[in-house]
Amino acid sequence: MWISPAYAQAAGGGDGSGLLSLLPLVLIFVVFYFLLIRPQQKKMKAHKALIEAVRRGDRVVTAGGIMGQVTKIISDGEVQVEIADGVRVRIVRATITDVLTKPEPAEKTKSGEGTAKPANDDAEEKPKGPLGGLTSMLGGGKKPKK
Repeated sequence: MWISPAYAQAAGGGDGSGLLSLLPLVLIFVVFYFLLIRPQQKKMKAHKALIEAVRRGDRVVTAGGIMGQVTKIISDGEVQVEIADGVRVRIVRATITDVLTKPEPAEKTKSGEGTAKPANDDAEEKPKGPLGGLTSMLGGGKKPKK
C-alpha cells in the first residue's frame, strides 16, 4: 500500500494544561464584567432611584418621547402627567426615562425684606455691545476721557 498507517500520539501529559486552557475564558468574563455588566447595573440602579424620586411638579420624558409635567402620583406604579393644557394622561411610572427639571422650593423671606433676589442677578447691569461680554472683557466700548 502507498499509505502508511498513522498512529495516535500520547496526550500532552498531566501538567495542568486543563487550567491553562480555561484562563482565556476567565479573562474574557472579567473584561465583560467590568466593561458591560457592572456599568449596566449602575445605570439601572440610578434609573430606579430617579423613578422613585419623581414627585408632583417634575417635568418628565416618557419612553415614547412625550414630555409633560407630573400632576399627581396615583400609586407606586402610576403617575398622572399633563402633556398639554388640560390634557392629562396616566402612565406607568417605569416608562419615565428622564426628569428634565425639578421644581425648586419657594424661597424664604424675612418679614420686612420683601421678595428675595435671585442669585444670578448682578448688583448692576452692565450694557453689552453686539459681541456680548467679549467687548467689555477686552476693554472695548470705553470712550477715552479728554
